[in-house]
Amino acid sequence: MIRPLELFIALRYARSRATGYFVSFITWVSLLGVALGVAALITVLSIMNGFEGEIRDRLLSLAAHATLARSDGAAIDGAGFASRARALPGVTGAAPVLDEQALLSHGQEMSSATLRGIDPTLERTVSSLDKSMIAGSLAELTPGSNHLVLGRALAYQLGVSVGDELSVMVPTGDADGGLEPRVRVFTIVGLFEVGIQDNDGVLALADIDDVVALSGADGPTALRLRFTSPFDAPAGAAAAARALGPGLIARDWTIENSGYFRAIRIEKTMMTLILLLVAVVAAFNIVATLVMVVRAKRTDIAILRTLGLAPRSVVAVFLGQGAVIGWFGTAFGAVGGTELALHAGSVAAFLEHLFNFQIFDASVYYMPHVPSEVQLPQVLWVTLVALAITLLATVYPALRAARTEPADALRYE
Repeated sequence: MIRPLELFIALRYARSRATGYFVSFITWVSLLGVALGVAALITVLSIMNGFEGEIRDRLLSLAAHATLARSDGAAIDGAGFASRARALPGVTGAAPVLDEQALLSHGQEMSSATLRGIDPTLERTVSSLDKSMIAGSLAELTPGSNHLVLGRALAYQLGVSVGDELSVMVPTGDADGGLEPRVRVFTIVGLFEVGIQDNDGVLALADIDDVVALSGADGPTALRLRFTSPFDAPAGAAAAARALGPGLIARDWTIENSGYFRAIRIEKTMMTLILLLVAVVAAFNIVATLVMVVRAKRTDIAILRTLGLAPRSVVAVFLGQGAVIGWFGTAFGAVGGTELALHAGSVAAFLEHLFNFQIFDASVYYMPHVPSEVQLPQVLWVTLVALAITLLATVYPALRAARTEPADALRYE
């Protein structure tokens, strides 16, 4: 343990100029390196958190938190299941849905799509699709209207806009086991955009009764659920499946979109390892600084030893000096990194204005701003890891100082 005497000596050594300009310069470089490494890691992780949150919000603006369906894909009692599900704890919305693979055509343009039959009234309880509408309204999807709402990217592929008509073909099975296509003309009454290609480029929405009539299905095949918090979905979906009866399987948004979040986790892990190398390099500078200080202070160490300072106290002195460098650097980096992460959007906008460029071109990217989300546990984790790295860097120089023999150090003094 570092006692007041050892801490006093360590602080004197840390701010002493007697060891030379070069050692003082390396000390400041070490402190600055630790600070930059910690600040960069906190900022990058916060921006990655912001991107993850943006993707999650965009996915959940159209997708439900969880989906229940029969294991054999059979139709369910949509209205009855929805009513019972809304009575379950934590469930804030429930809506039946029917998804069919379809082929859309307009003139010479054709595109495959997922034709989703929804109940517009209940759909508002499980998604925020209304906020994603850029033209038209979901209210125009009524039974028997043959109205359609398309994703903006899908409409662009087909070259259509609101008011145009297109043919929708759904393959169905005939009595002989073959495929019999069913075709119906729908009118486009709205466009939506959520910023996710898997939705904007492949999804077409219609009233569930119109989709049932076109496909010949017996009714909705799944029930979409929304919970108080999206993070309640894994446990809540399993509980809802058990409560609504046997034969139901549950899939939540973390499973259906696992590819997105797995990629983000891998990127965050790699960025963390890369940026930790900055702190490791700074730690090597701390090692070099302390080795030079130990060599310059051999006489002082010998005098302290002859006055009765124990070897473990010598170790504590240089551990304290290294800790002062590393901990001050970590503290400055943590504060600076947190402030930079909290104002990442403003800083990015200032740099764009100053250098006349765009980090994310609005014509290319769905999110033209730099999102950031500071998470206190991550800040604490980064801080503790940086402290541990800098403390480990002091061990070798401290042990070397403790092995100094007073007689050898004072022989020629």
